[in-house]
Order: sequence, then structure tokens, then C-alpha cells
Amino acid sequence: MSSIVFDEIEKSYGATAVLKKVSLSIADGEFMTLLGPSGCGKSTLLRILAGLELQNAGTVSIGELPVDGIRPKGRDVAMVFQSYALYPHMTVGSNMGLPLRMRRLNAWQRLPVVGRLLPGTHATTRDIAAEVAKTAEALGIGHLLDRKPGQLSGGQRQRVAVGRAMVRHPAVFLMDEPLSNLDAKLRVQMRGEIKELHQRLGVTFVYVTHDQAEAMTLSDRVAVMLDGELLQVAPPQRIYADPDDRRVAEFIGSPKINMLEGIVQEHGRVAVAGATLNSAIGCTAGTAVSVGIRPEALHLDPHAGIESFTGSVRLVEHLGSDLFVHLDLAGQDTRLIARLLAERAPHISIGQTLHLASDPERILFFDANGHRIRRDHETRAASVAQLRELA
Repeated sequence: MSSIVFDEIEKSYGATAVLKKVSLSIADGEFMTLLGPSGCGKSTLLRILAGLELQNAGTVSIGELPVDGIRPKGRDVAMVFQSYALYPHMTVGSNMGLPLRMRRLNAWQRLPVVGRLLPGTHATTRDIAAEVAKTAEALGIGHLLDRKPGQLSGGQRQRVAVGRAMVRHPAVFLMDEPLSNLDAKLRVQMRGEIKELHQRLGVTFVYVTHDQAEAMTLSDRVAVMLDGELLQVAPPQRIYADPDDRRVAEFIGSPKINMLEGIVQEHGRVAVAGATLNSAIGCTAGTAVSVGIRPEALHLDPHAGIESFTGSVRLVEHLGSDLFVHLDLAGQDTRLIARLLAERAPHISIGQTLHLASDPERILFFDANGHRIRRDHETRAASVAQLRELA
């Protein structure tokens, strides 16, 4: 079993709190991504799990066994670092086989000359070489075993780092932004390879990134962190479509979600930017709320109804099949951005007046503290989704 439990983890550096009572459970075999901006505490949490950092409070368990007093090498975890941490003077094969040499050979057997003459050294070294070769072939780097890291591309180095972790057959894989040093095309390729690796091995992966595309495409669940707090843990699609917190809604999505300020009217309807939304919420009249609308949730409204937003086109970005249309709205400091299909909006020009509307079911509401305001049917749907995740 390689399930993981963080229970009330706290970590501070002097007066600076990096982690604030973080509790998180990761199932055996799950791909969990810790997602958040730089400085949110995600890498620190990963290092605490690896045993490279000590928390100030709270406990960490792997496979139901508390590991707080266990050194890194005794936790049965393997970590892939952002910098890959390969030894430049060693070959690919030696880099990958190093963890096995350290575990299976004693200090005398690891000596360059004398060690080869000791009983058992040759057989163990042969077994290690065979395991390294098998792992390298699985990763497509079998032909690189005799090269040095300086002779490899970024993607090849990344595979070597993953291979060095794989040969140990750990209970848990830890990955700290392993793709950040790669170009955009190679990142897409390596995302697919990491996902396939997880499916093939079936072990627990804990992955740290600030890149939402990596989190959304790789993960079974995503844990969104900000300022040392865990804001929401859910499958990627629910994080995107059903965020619990305004900060989660604003962090996930590109272009960023439109966030407008509105006032609750009679019968729970919301007035915002000249429109009155047909989405009743359970707040008293006069309550200030924030209204979140994803750019792709907006569409052209030729009838200019009461629920439409009217604005002047400030900028049009052409992305082939899509258009990003930026509108200036009366009474709003922020622009409204709509993601429209180019074939349905072929003649939009700067300065043109447009009317945009959204499906009421795709509009999100948040209170003054940034907490989600759910309508009754949304609350029921969220509860059902949580029960399914726990099942």
C-alpha cells in the first residue's frame, strides 16, 4: 500500500508561515498534482513527504505508517527534481544504476578496483546492469547508456532522471516541476509519456507544478494551493467548472475567468455591468457579489436582451479556430473577454458594439470573502460529486 496522508502540516521559516495546517489524503495508485503559483508551499510539502525537510507540526504517513522519524532513504520514495540532478562525470547507465549500487553493494564492493574482486560483486553488478538496460529500453533511451549527460538533450535528460527513479521500484514517485526546463513542444510530448508511465506502473504519483495545463491533463485529482493553504482538492474538470473559491476560479483557465462586480436585486437576481442575470441566488437584496464567467461561456446575442452585456470591442486576438474578443463595459474597470468560434464571428472589428450573453448555468457567484455562492441544485450536484470521489 502506498497511500499518503498529510495531517495538519505546518512549516515556517522564522516568522514566515509557508504551510498552514495542510491536510490531504492521496489514494494508493493515484496521480495527485499540487498546483499553485511560486511560493505557495507546494514544493515544501513535497520535500516534507520525501524527508528532505522537517515540518514544525503535523504528521505524514505512507501506507498508513507514520514516517516523520524515518530518514529519506527509508521512506521508499523516489524524487525527480526540476534540475534532473544528474552527475555530469557519469554515464547515463551509471546515473541510472547508482541507487541500486548504493543499496545492493557495500562500501568495499563499491571501490573502483578492489571492489570488483570481492565475492558477489560481479553477479550483483550484472543484475543491476540488466535492470538499468530494461528500464532504459522502456523509456526509449537504451541507445544512450554510454553517453554523458552533457551529450543529451533536455528531454533525454528528463528520461534519465525518471529512469533513475524507476529502477528502484519505489512505492511513491515524487516529481518537482520536471518539465519546466523543456520547450513547449517537448513538454507536451513528455506529459503524455509521464501519464503513460503512471498507467503502466500503477503506483502513487505526487506531482508539483505551477502549470495548469500539466495539472489538468495528468492528474486524477488536483490540489490547488495558495499562500500555504489548500484551497480545493478535486478532479481537474470539477476544479475548472465548479471551483469552491474565487482564487481557484481565477488561477485556473486561460484566458483568465471574467470577474465582474454585481449587486443582488429582488428575488435574488443579480445586476452587473448593465445586465440583469436570470440566475437567482439565496442572498438578500443589496448584497455585493462577484460574478465569474468563463470566456468560452459567452456567446453573441443578436437580440440584446436584458441578460446581455453590451460593450465596445477594444482588441481582437485571432487564434485560428477561435477569437479572443476584449470588450470595454460601461461602469466596469475590467474588460470582458469572450472566446468565440471564428466561423460564427467572422466580421468583428475594433470599435464595434457587441452584445454578449451566457448560459445561466455556467455563471459562478462568490461572496465578499471569495467563497462560492451556490444555488440549491448546484449544492446538491457538488455533494453528489464529492460522494462519488470518496466511493
